[in-house]
Amino acid sequence: MGTHPADPWEAFNRRMYAFNDVLDTAIMKPVALAYRDHVPELVRRGVDNVIGNIGDAWSAVNHLLQGKLESGLNMGTRFFVNTFIGLGGLLDPATEMKLTRRSEDFGQTLGVWGVGPGPYVVWPFFGPRTVRDTFGSVVDMPSDPSWWPATLTGRYATAALVFINTRTNLLAASDLLDQVALDRYTFLRDAYLQRRLDAVYDGAPPMETFDEEHEEGNDAEPPAAAPATPAAPATK
Repeated sequence: MGTHPADPWEAFNRRMYAFNDVLDTAIMKPVALAYRDHVPELVRRGVDNVIGNIGDAWSAVNHLLQGKLESGLNMGTRFFVNTFIGLGGLLDPATEMKLTRRSEDFGQTLGVWGVGPGPYVVWPFFGPRTVRDTFGSVVDMPSDPSWWPATLTGRYATAALVFINTRTNLLAASDLLDQVALDRYTFLRDAYLQRRLDAVYDGAPPMETFDEEHEEGNDAEPPAAAPATPAAPATK
């Protein structure tokens, strides 16, 4: 097994991936299937809209932190439209008004500020991250809906609903992944790294460059860069 330059902890990461995969197969995917099959679509869409609307407010902040004034104002407008006209986010009139969702998180903000991604790491329960995205996730936490209820029971229930909603949205993608990927760990790792690279550079990452010595054929290694693979979900 070769060592990927961005994945020096591959042995640990594969063990964590296997743990998450077992958990997903035994619990999360069956729950997501039951949620999809037994909860009316109108209710599921409303839940997804509310969760997305809460995320839009934090995305607006991150756009502004990255110096993207126009897109930050657009995301802020989207949040206020859906909150006050869309019944707290249950409806999504902002999309009809061409205010497109452009999600940003603090990991992306750190990347725009010049912080390198660091090694790839797979966390139990939370899935793939880079070291930079791990720290970014800590800053993102207060924007998570599960932090908002006043009681511990409410927080757990909200966290479960957010997780089930996310997993349900990934059902089709995970089924496709099962069909096309020979090594799902490698596929997901490469897809995650590429997706995050694209996110930091708004879909236009710099091209990989090779120094003159490498081009002349000596043994110098090129700079590490995320492999160009299609985006895929972070869970099975």
